[in-house]
Amino acid sequence: MTLDALRGLAREKLRAAGLADDHADAVAETMVAGERDGCASHGIYRLLVAASSVRAGVVVPDAVPVVSEPARALVRVDGKGGFAQLAFARGLPVLIDKARACGIAAMALNDVVHFAALWPEVEAIADAGLVALATTPSHAWVAPAGGTRPVFGTNPIAFGWPRPGKPPFVFDFATSAVARGEIELHRRAGRPVPDDWGYDADGRATTDAEAVLAGAMRTFGGHKGSSLATMVELLAGPLIGDMTSRESLAADAGRGGSPIGGELIVAIDPAGFLGDAVAAHLARAEALFAAIEAQGARLPSARRYAARSRSLADGVQIPAALHADILKIGCE
Repeated sequence: MTLDALRGLAREKLRAAGLADDHADAVAETMVAGERDGCASHGIYRLLVAASSVRAGVVVPDAVPVVSEPARALVRVDGKGGFAQLAFARGLPVLIDKARACGIAAMALNDVVHFAALWPEVEAIADAGLVALATTPSHAWVAPAGGTRPVFGTNPIAFGWPRPGKPPFVFDFATSAVARGEIELHRRAGRPVPDDWGYDADGRATTDAEAVLAGAMRTFGGHKGSSLATMVELLAGPLIGDMTSRESLAADAGRGGSPIGGELIVAIDPAGFLGDAVAAHLARAEALFAAIEAQGARLPSARRYAARSRSLADGVQIPAALHADILKIGCE
């Protein structure tokens, strides 16, 4: 499919699922970006996830986000229970203006529903010439290191760095051993998962994807990933007055919807520290990137940008079974 055709399909089916036009457009862009960049677990497959959350009554389909400014360098967007994409889009211009005026600014998204990757958000901020950091809890699906019962969400951390004349340096990784969507894709395909991805409901290591989804995922890197997951819980939960992953799962009340809660986004203007010396110091950053790549190592996001180039030229391929499931949305 061409990306335009994919975008049209996503918008059509999101509207059919019940989303208001502005939400459907914002959500569709995130899904298309994931598919375009070769991130199948965060691509058009998420149409099924979003539609399920609407059907379950987890998300407010026509929510109107409210932007406020609690302090000179702070932005708050009350998402009123809608998907996070529109809330982010409404707050982004204010965040960028504040970061440029103050040198640094932070934005809290409150009462939003999450189902997507964070890298489109930090990339948008880095495209504006700012350094970006974003994080959010999710549902309690992940056990702490040394335990086997869920406490954390997948709790991603995303970072963006502007590069003159090049796409931004971006990384976005879950603090779990793998994104939950990857396990779901294995389940759909009937494939086993590695035995270090998670536990079954009895706390035993398993290669059964469905058993992991019903049990607990693991953090990456043992206690290090567990500590970072705790940091995410605190930064995008109590700090901004929103839910932890355990509270999000409790609020779901068994409906099986996407995580409910908050997100913290920080934007930093390099010129705030560097003034007229910005160009010289960004060049030093380029020397760092060059030293990494000179060894044959890959910069995070390089693979996504390569996939993006191919998709822009050739379109994308969607598994037939997934496409068939998508076509059923709104026809139940």
